[in-house]
Amino acid sequence: MERSKKRGASSGRKTAGPQQKNLDPAPPGRWEGHSSENPPSGPVRKTRKNQDKTPGNGDGGSTSEAPRPPRPVRKKRAQADPTAENKALNNKVEVKVKIPDELKPWLVEDWDLVTRQMKLFQLPAKKNIDKVLEEYANCRKSQGNDDNMKYAVNDVVAGIKEYFNVMLGTQLLYKFERLQYAEILLAHPDAPMSQVYGAPHLLRLFVKIGAMLAHMSLDEKSLALLLDYFHDFLQYLAKDAASLFTISDYKVASVKYHLKAL
Repeated sequence: MERSKKRGASSGRKTAGPQQKNLDPAPPGRWEGHSSENPPSGPVRKTRKNQDKTPGNGDGGSTSEAPRPPRPVRKKRAQADPTAENKALNNKVEVKVKIPDELKPWLVEDWDLVTRQMKLFQLPAKKNIDKVLEEYANCRKSQGNDDNMKYAVNDVVAGIKEYFNVMLGTQLLYKFERLQYAEILLAHPDAPMSQVYGAPHLLRLFVKIGAMLAHMSLDEKSLALLLDYFHDFLQYLAKDAASLFTISDYKVASVKYHLKAL
């Protein structure tokens, strides 16, 4: 009996160890997301390692989500404000070139001859724009002894000529004249248009050039000086208007031209 009791006691000591081990409470946070009655299988150290990994990485770890770093905030690309652009355009100083009263009726006559009567200014002109500008420059140089004045006249004349050649095809022609312009380009491919067109088309330039000057980076003093030169040139045209602007320089377009142009 004593031997059997000793065996029972020894067997009791052997089974007490593992039972007590299974009852050890898990440290806080180790089984986060699981019941303490049914912990995940495997060693505690390996399970803790798996839990530190983010879910969905293929390691078979815990589905408990680890803290994620905040996503970087994408900065929206700055977009141009059309309202601000329109305001900037509206804030530009409107530049107007004053047309002498003697020349205003001719602008109306020129429009009527081309758009209503369907006539064309005959090209090449009897006196082209280059010639008109050259005579103006010589006239002003002969009237003054100031070298600065002579250089300024040369610059103004060159600028007028350049603006005319650039703006003619896009802004200075009526619709009925566009076919004539295309034919002139074919007939005189290497000639600047200021050597082909005459005073009526040059006068149209000063109706449009104010809008171009508004977009140039000119200070008030330079702009005022340039306008003074423009007005002086227009007064020169007005004094010689009888020879520069005549209805006889316009001819009725042919039937063939009408069919192509309209």
